[in-house]
Parts: sequence; structure tokens; C-alpha cells
Amino acid sequence: MTDPSRLIPPVTPHTGALALETYELTKRFGSFTAMDHVTMKVEPGTVHALLGENGAGKSTLVKCVAGFQRPEEGSIMIDGREQAVTNPIVARALGIGMVYQHFTLAPGMTVAENLLLAGGKTPAVIDWAAKRAELKAFLATTPFSLDLDVRPAELAAGEKQKLELLKQLYLKPRLLILDEPTSVLTPQEADEVLGHVREFARSGLCTVLIITHKFREVMAYADAVTVLRKGKAVHHCRVPDTTPALLAGAMMGDAAPEAVAREGSDGRAALAADAAVALKVEALTAFGDRGTLALHGINLQVQRGEILGVAGVSGNGQRELVEALVGQRARLSGTVTVMGESYTARREENRRLKVRSLPEEPLRNACVAELSVAENMALRDFDRAPLARGALGLLNFAVWRSRAREWIQDYGVKTQGEGAPMHSLSGGNVQRAVLARELDGEINVLIAANPVFGLDFAAVREIHSRIVQVRQRGGAVLLVSEDLDELLELSDRIVVMSEGRLVFETPAATAQRHELGAHMGGGEHVYGH
Repeated sequence: MTDPSRLIPPVTPHTGALALETYELTKRFGSFTAMDHVTMKVEPGTVHALLGENGAGKSTLVKCVAGFQRPEEGSIMIDGREQAVTNPIVARALGIGMVYQHFTLAPGMTVAENLLLAGGKTPAVIDWAAKRAELKAFLATTPFSLDLDVRPAELAAGEKQKLELLKQLYLKPRLLILDEPTSVLTPQEADEVLGHVREFARSGLCTVLIITHKFREVMAYADAVTVLRKGKAVHHCRVPDTTPALLAGAMMGDAAPEAVAREGSDGRAALAADAAVALKVEALTAFGDRGTLALHGINLQVQRGEILGVAGVSGNGQRELVEALVGQRARLSGTVTVMGESYTARREENRRLKVRSLPEEPLRNACVAELSVAENMALRDFDRAPLARGALGLLNFAVWRSRAREWIQDYGVKTQGEGAPMHSLSGGNVQRAVLARELDGEINVLIAANPVFGLDFAAVREIHSRIVQVRQRGGAVLLVSEDLDELLELSDRIVVMSEGRLVFETPAATAQRHELGAHMGGGEHVYGH
């Protein structure tokens, strides 16, 4: 293993950016060792990437550095001096800030109020005229534009992530820890965010430690990388000295999984010219959360055996489109048909027309968090044989539990058992459990929204493979994603959504990233004419 102290030539620290070292850092939870004698060196004024699968110890490591957990062994050194980072207040005093993968916003407060709240020293009386001027001046130094008066509850996931980052930048940290900061951003947004963060580090104002699963981001924006596997630091290197293949091998402990297999000479299945249209949307309109029109006459169709990808910058109507299709948002006008029949997303229609969905934030949108894994897996068909029996439809709980155990095994759901509450599972395992339920049986239409948000390398490959299998069995897949790499890999066609309209369409095989990006940023309305 490369000596982490030899990663990067010594850098003279500028004012602001701090040097971080961990030495033999160890954290246990009962008999389980989550982090096993991890030694790592992060040079001041650099971007240092932390890679590893879910459960590798990445979050445990950064939570110890940020004061949210205390290690049993080892030490943390800031600028060469050992520090007892006993809690987040101590960490903040040392100049350490962290942006979490899961949102920590006050949903009922405005953007301005959330930014002020982040400082922890809000005065009893606020001079809002002065503060708003200060916040506007601060926003002018960042690549983001957020309405100071909007509330997080009204923001799309990508916009919430930007606000989380802005909260930390506003506090001017000396060490900025980012946990999957671009999971809900498009590549364009990710480039914007990471480019800003990299310049922030190179200016000497801050050191950045970033957890990511995206090799493209590591290669483009990081200076050095540490790979964790099963709680141990197994690989340290400078980014110019490595490749994505080497990093994947270090993460997995062996050869990385192969790419998802596709059909056809160009890697995609050839679509029959007369393939049946499984999903058709005509002139669909719907209001957004703030009472303004979010969808402006959406027209699209997806054939059997096809994946149609929907690209777009977060907050341009994708969430409203999915919610209007699956019955979570009222449709103002327009029609939706599945297999030629009118579709209003009622439960009986889902069963009869074989429609399934994988929504964004599945714990909130596709589960009852307090119910068990087995009960959540039975939500779709709990009242039908064999899960119910007799004329009275008596629930057969033994069958629920038995089937749940089979699915837990088949989908690799890591849980204490089928009786564990759904909220006790990690995000990746919640997604696997929902997948097991939604992908069971024959499928005509699958609506998937950001299906691998925040998941690790192996889980992404597994879920992508299962989505492609739906398509290979003749199902139609509407894949709404803010990850352009995901869309380019899986889709047959890609449409771009901007300001609630579909503005561009292209075959995925000939799609140009820069052209997609231009339309995502607000191109001319050309689709559907």
C-alpha cells in the first residue's frame, strides 16, 4: 500500500486551508469494527477523494473528523497537532464543515433563514435589510442562484443540495467535507459545483475531503484519493498516477464488474419499427407546489422494449412529471394511456395494466417507514392470493414473511430480518427492497426516477442490470434521471426537459453531451413540433 504521506509534494499552507491527518483511527459499534486503524493524510489546499462501497467505513471516518462520532483508538491531527474532536461544536471551532448526503435543512424556513441558521449564532433581532444585502453579495461569489424567499420544501432535490453546500461555504470552513455532493446534480451542475469547490481549495481558502462514487469526478477534480474496503484503508495514490479501473479494483477487492450487457450491434436492442406503444402522454399539464404551472403540455411515448431517458437540470419539472404519472400529483389537463387504455394511476389499473414505479426518495415515496420489510414488500398485492385467502380475503402473514425472505435473499437486501422496520435499512437496501416488490412479475411500463441516487458502485450496477432486464423482456421504461452518464449508458432515446417542457430529442447512440447540456440549460422548444 502506498504511504499516504508521500501522496503529494509538501505544500506551504495558505491562510485558511488546513492539513488533516488521521492515524490508526478505529471505530467500533459493539462487536462490529466499522473503521479499522485508518491512516490518511490530506494536504492543505487540495481536493482529496474518499472512495469505497457502502459499508466500507467512509461515513464513519468523516463523522469522526467532524465530531459526530468518537473513535476508540487513534488520533486526528489538524495542521500537525493532535486534536480531540469531541463534538461538532469543537469541529466547527477548528474550521471543519460538512455537507451531508441526506438533507439537514429546516423545511419551513426560507433559504435566507436557513443560511443564517447555519451559523448557530442568530441574534435576537435581525436587520433583514442588511442581512439580505450580505446574502446577495455572498451568492454573487458562488455559481448558484437560489431565491432567498423560497422554502426548502418547495425545492427540488438538486436545489436542496446546492443550499446545503451554500450553508457551509457561507461559514468559510478551513476543511470542507462533502458526502456525495453531486448525487442529485446533472453532470453540468456537478461540474459547476466541483469546479467551484476545486477553485476554492486551490485559492488556499479551504481543504476539501469528498466522498463520491463517480470515477469521472475523481479523475477530473481530485488531487489525491484514498480507497476504503471493509473498514480498512487499502489504497492511497495521486490522481495522475491512477485510472478508474485501478480504483474500481481496489474498491471491490478484485476485478470490477463488467458494464451492463446490452443487445444489438451498437450495444442497444434494435427497436422494431412497428413496436407497440406501451406508454403515451399527450398534452399533460400540472401545477407545481407553489401554484404555478410546472408541466406545459408534455407529449411523449415509450415503446415496448425501449428505455426513454428524460434528462434535465434539477427543478425543471421532472419531479412533477413523475408524480403526475404515478398518481401523487393532480393532472390539470391531458391524457395518459398504457397499452392503449386510459391510465389514471389507480391501484386496480396498476395491477391490470402492469405498471410499476421506482420513485425518487423511496423511503418517503414508496414505503411506510414504520412497517416491516415484509409488510412493505406486500403493499402491492397484500389482498390477493396467495397473500390473502378465502372469500373474506383473510391476510396470510406466513406467506408474506416467506416471500419476503426469498426476495431478501434474491436481491441481497441487508437487514436484520423480514420483521425489521423499513426505516432501519440503509438507503441502498431500501431501494433493493422496493425493487424486489416493483419488479416482480410481468411489467408493461416501469417509471423510474433517479433509481440509483446515493448508491454504491456495486448496487448501481445491479439496479441498472435489473432495469435493462425489464426492457429485454418487452417492458417500456421511462427513466427520469439527473445523471447524464446513467441516461447515456441505459437509454435508447433521450429527451431533455427544461422549464416544464420537453425541448429536445435524440437517439442515445448518437447523443452529444455538450448538445444535451445546451438544451438542459434552456434551449429552444423544438421537441414535439
